[in-house]
Amino acid sequence: MISGTTEILDKRGREMLALLIKTHIATGEPVGSRTISKLTLEGLSAATVRNIISDLEELGYLEQPHTSAGRVPSDKGYRFYVDHILEKTSISHTDETVIQQAMFGDEWPNTDQLMSRTSHLLSQLSDSVGIVVSPSIAHDIIRHIDFVRLSDGKILVITVSRAGIVQDRSVRIDEDLTQDDLNRTANYINANFSGLSLVAIRIEMMRRLSEEKALYDRLLQNAMKLCEQGLSGTGQNQPDVFVEGAYNIVIKPDFTDAERIRELLKIFEEKSRLIKILNECVGDSDQPSVTIRIGAENNIPGLRGCSMITSYYYNGNAVIGSLGVVGPVRMEYARTIGIVNYIARQLDQAFSDSRVESD
Repeated sequence: MISGTTEILDKRGREMLALLIKTHIATGEPVGSRTISKLTLEGLSAATVRNIISDLEELGYLEQPHTSAGRVPSDKGYRFYVDHILEKTSISHTDETVIQQAMFGDEWPNTDQLMSRTSHLLSQLSDSVGIVVSPSIAHDIIRHIDFVRLSDGKILVITVSRAGIVQDRSVRIDEDLTQDDLNRTANYINANFSGLSLVAIRIEMMRRLSEEKALYDRLLQNAMKLCEQGLSGTGQNQPDVFVEGAYNIVIKPDFTDAERIRELLKIFEEKSRLIKILNECVGDSDQPSVTIRIGAENNIPGLRGCSMITSYYYNGNAVIGSLGVVGPVRMEYARTIGIVNYIARQLDQAFSDSRVESD
């Protein structure tokens, strides 16, 4: 049944686990040995099927609900299924067409429109909750920056990223800067820091402030103050989060406990928490990939009855956002993984080509 101490299932054990999981995903019901005996193509006897199922349960891949004679996959069983049994996670041509049309349609969207469409698509195609974290300009490459003096004495900070994302914010600093001062400061930043992210710009400014004491000292100080006020990672610069399909969770038979549903809905309402959760799930991968967390693998107690399938999306080699699907552990993994990956790669292409219009 197993090989060595790594609990790698033999061919028959893998096939039986796959068949039971697919049946449970389709029906939502515990699966008995009689059902498996009818479905197996090898003509195995009921006794043989029972023995294999018993072995799978003993190894922790299956569980038996107290009220049923059938078995359901455990988190460990789903993990083995995803890691070692699933072979094809690509999506159908029909899904590709639906995604392309819904995301981009006849008129190219701006960033908010694209994020909204993407979360809706993720929810619609997975029948679960779709989540998209919008591009964060703090980690994107800055193409241009401008400062404009306003009539009330405030200064408008305008940044344009390489992805074409435009952000502006009005700030106030202690110095009384003329528009000429602001123009010189903007020109200095654009000449010396273009091609860096905001995080890298701040680091480089601090280094230069400690080294350069002559002509550019005042320019650097002004630039640093304006950037800290206009670009620092406060709540006003936190990426937006687009959530769609929370109702899908409420109506699924997998979620019947009222307190558990309330906790899930509370998580979906807390944007800063969602950003942290998605970033933790996706991890530190620097390559386009999909990350899957199943049941108890989730660090947040309220999500331990769920599975999360997540991915970053990129502008070139720079991560600028994340997306994912949250649903029951009993989900169609092959199709959902394919959907998340395909949509993420569509966002890669859209932002890397600078085709998304600024808001």
